Amino acid sequence: MMFDVLDRRVQYAAPRPIQSAVRNALAPNGSTLFMQEKSLTLEDVLTALTDTQLTTATPLSSVAIDSRKVAAGSLFCAFVGERVDGHAYVSLAFEKGATAALVEQVDSAYAVYDDEWDGSLPVQIHVASTMIALQQIARYWRQQFPVRVIGITGSVGKTTTKELVYSVLSQRYQTLKSEGNFNNEIGLPLTLLNLKSHHRMAVLEMGMYDLGEIALLADIAAPDVGVVTLVGTVHVEHVGSQAALARGKRELVEGLSADGIAILNNDDPLVMGMIPYTKAAVFTYGMTEGADLWASHIRPHGINAVHFILNDGEMAIPVRLPLPGVHSVYTALRAAAVGLLEGLSWEEIVAGLEAYQTPLRMITKQLPNGATLIDDTYNASPQSMIAALDLLGNAAGRKVAVLGDMLELGVDEAAGHERVGRHAAGIADVLVVVGRRAEMIGRAAVANGINTEQLRYAADALAAVTIVQEIMTEEDTLLIKASRGIALDQLVSHLLDTHHS
Repeated sequence: MMFDVLDRRVQYAAPRPIQSAVRNALAPNGSTLFMQEKSLTLEDVLTALTDTQLTTATPLSSVAIDSRKVAAGSLFCAFVGERVDGHAYVSLAFEKGATAALVEQVDSAYAVYDDEWDGSLPVQIHVASTMIALQQIARYWRQQFPVRVIGITGSVGKTTTKELVYSVLSQRYQTLKSEGNFNNEIGLPLTLLNLKSHHRMAVLEMGMYDLGEIALLADIAAPDVGVVTLVGTVHVEHVGSQAALARGKRELVEGLSADGIAILNNDDPLVMGMIPYTKAAVFTYGMTEGADLWASHIRPHGINAVHFILNDGEMAIPVRLPLPGVHSVYTALRAAAVGLLEGLSWEEIVAGLEAYQTPLRMITKQLPNGATLIDDTYNASPQSMIAALDLLGNAAGRKVAVLGDMLELGVDEAAGHERVGRHAAGIADVLVVVGRRAEMIGRAAVANGINTEQLRYAADALAAVTIVQEIMTEEDTLLIKASRGIALDQLVSHLLDTHHS
């Protein structure tokens, strides 16, 4: 028997907000005092896919899509990828102790769940689409808990916002968060399947590559709160325009119920343009008094922290955020807004902001020769490039910017690179541009006042290694940033290896 979960979707009631009586039943650390622990079982999986109610309970230790991560008691999901077919590893997953496997292709050597299944394990669950089945299970599982779900999307700042929101909410509530880059149609369901009864909050990052993807994620997660960072130009190449990108990000606030809350960036017109499209209440944040929550008196503290004042009506709350750059204040505003709307005190919110400790994609390291390295090679957009340059501007010593191509900008490619070049001209003492597109950064920098003697061109990461080694001194702060496809992480690795040898 094969379960075509495309035709078996069940409409579940929208989650109800946690009432004050439930909030009052939480212990100081956010753990529940009244609910018996509940974890995912094989029977939950079968109920989600078939509506069959079983009385037995076979616990599942985890859900894995990689056979190398299968543990005893796991549910293994066999995905057919571009290069690897997970069905080739079903037998290995069972050998490692998996209890069950979601499959599109049945292996005759193992039992298959159907009307005549005798309960023997391990068992295969035959579905039309492994991905849709995983999503359906996650949708069902999310609805089993009165958890508050906070969804976060935007062109930049999603991951750091998620981490800071988690830090704030964890001051009072047991909170689940998506790990790493688990922000897509597979990663988000896997995160939701880690929900347990003690969780009172879940903070989920929602990414997009094309239109319709965030709508799907919102349908699965049923968020109570939607946070939008800003609409930039990342992935414009795939959706066609920045306006289309805004429509894609808007899918999060469109998916909120009338009981939900949309937390929107008051300083981004494209984000504020989402207001007519949501049924939810709207709460704004920004750098001016027109926002519901706004920041003032912003003072960068080198490349390690930033000081500012949070303004909430007549209240003014001083904060020292252990994140670099003025752009990080926006991240703090989002996290503070979530905490405020979820009932935390300002003491708890500030404690969560100031206690934030997690690895950043932007990594600052001291090289043995005395130079400071700012490694921000994870990805790049015009907005994140400018934010990184602003951080470099607060650094000590000579400021060296190594900037590579920004990919997937589509029609905004020329304007985006030129904008970065204009900004770099006012900050960098030395500018190294890497790649064909980055030449536009260099030309714009020259047109805006940077001396040609301060500018170097490199065709690729390998060529950049030679240039950087030639120019770098112990007094430098070195920013390295580009889209991942330019492979400037190789430059970082070479510098670290060279200076440690």
